[in-house]
Amino acid sequence: MEIKSNIRLSYEAYTVAVICAMSFEMSAVRYMFDEEHERLSDKDGDSNIYAFGRLSGHNTVVGCLPGTQGKGAAAIIATNVHRTFPSIRYWLLVGIEGGVPNHENDIRLGDVVVSMPNGQYGGVVQYDLGKETRGGFERKGFLASPPAILRSSVEKMRSDHMLMDNKVNEFVSVMIEQGGRLANYRRPSRQLDVLFKPVDANHPSQATCRNCNKGEVISRRPRKSTAPEIHYGLVASGDRVIKSAAKRGAISRGFGGILCFEMEAAGLMTHFPALVVRGISDYSDSHKGYVWQQYAAATAAAVTTELLSYLDPRKPCACKL
Repeated sequence: MEIKSNIRLSYEAYTVAVICAMSFEMSAVRYMFDEEHERLSDKDGDSNIYAFGRLSGHNTVVGCLPGTQGKGAAAIIATNVHRTFPSIRYWLLVGIEGGVPNHENDIRLGDVVVSMPNGQYGGVVQYDLGKETRGGFERKGFLASPPAILRSSVEKMRSDHMLMDNKVNEFVSVMIEQGGRLANYRRPSRQLDVLFKPVDANHPSQATCRNCNKGEVISRRPRKSTAPEIHYGLVASGDRVIKSAAKRGAISRGFGGILCFEMEAAGLMTHFPALVVRGISDYSDSHKGYVWQQYAAATAAAVTTELLSYLDPRKPCACKL
């Protein structure tokens, strides 16, 4: 979709901020641009390098963490964005992370999770915020929900998807058809989406886990459609990469059900109300691999593109920071 242009806007013209943790996530969002804008000159005190463009009609700035992950890095880049771009209305954290499959949520690799309130939680929970006590780990604090206008747009999109297919395949296909290195964002074979029983094993990290014990594989019915599904609910944020099925399950049960784990949202949402959009690239267990990462980044970018189409770029936002 991306069209290079000679358009150069002011800092004040940008109303949507998308934060990514890794460069290939940033690229996936850029390839969804209606058009890409010229780079603005750097501002004193802001060390971030941004990409600029129009995404579903919205002037959008995309920032990427500087080679480090976690909530500290996310908080720094968000603070810089807020200072440099005073007209930001909507904040989105877009990229990949590990899913939490269970009987209630048939999460597959390439699916997308969108953070939404569930029960007493606002959409994102910081699972490592608290202290150790005699009775165990006592969690403290809550993160704010996304702004009402973003939640309302998500619910409208969710309703539409009960009547028609989502546009993920459409957007990703257009992206892939541009050729070149974009072929790396193509959907991997369905045979490479393997879910193992929740028994942790110690083995070297492998791209396809071809040497893992196939007797531990969970049999799942193939879906009728290749279109990724979108799941709505709780996202868990913390400073650790979860690579243990046992920890995955324990943390999820502690919050009454988690859809995925990630590392940046807590740092962003402590200061700015945001929506988290995550493509699932692994199952947060010891079989973590890399084959699905770029496709998952593309599906997350596609859902972000579709979601922004529900927001009127001309309508002022009453979001309070």
